[in-house]
Amino acid sequence: MTGLVLKLAPKERLLINGAILENGEKRGRLSVLTPDVHILRLRDAIHPDDAKTPVRRACYALQLVLIGETDCDETRISLLPRVEELSRILTDADSRRLLGQASEAILARQFYKALKALRALIPREDRLLATKATK
Repeated sequence: MTGLVLKLAPKERLLINGAILENGEKRGRLSVLTPDVHILRLRDAIHPDDAKTPVRRACYALQLVLIGETDCDETRISLLPRVEELSRILTDADSRRLLGQASEAILARQFYKALKALRALIPREDRLLATKATK
């Protein structure tokens, strides 16, 4: 994660190598210089019970890599086909762009960047699933 910059809201929490840290009263910005450190902003975290849709399951898998719970190489191998499947469903230009960013980030082992791209797809997935549920 060399070069990762985290912008934190007041009182925002993050998990770094298993320790939960909380920002102070003011907005903060941290530059992470150490590679391969396990970091997850808790506002980005998905509870395991909420990982019930394809995009959320992919985000959850990335989250497990970010906190050091799963092997990053195994996750990369399993995630790339999932992202490819999503590109067959989410066919609009913006979704394709985000899926492309996620794929590139996964290949480059930039898991936080991949998580950010995939999380942007959650509202679209929700709308798509809501539309199918009403039909």
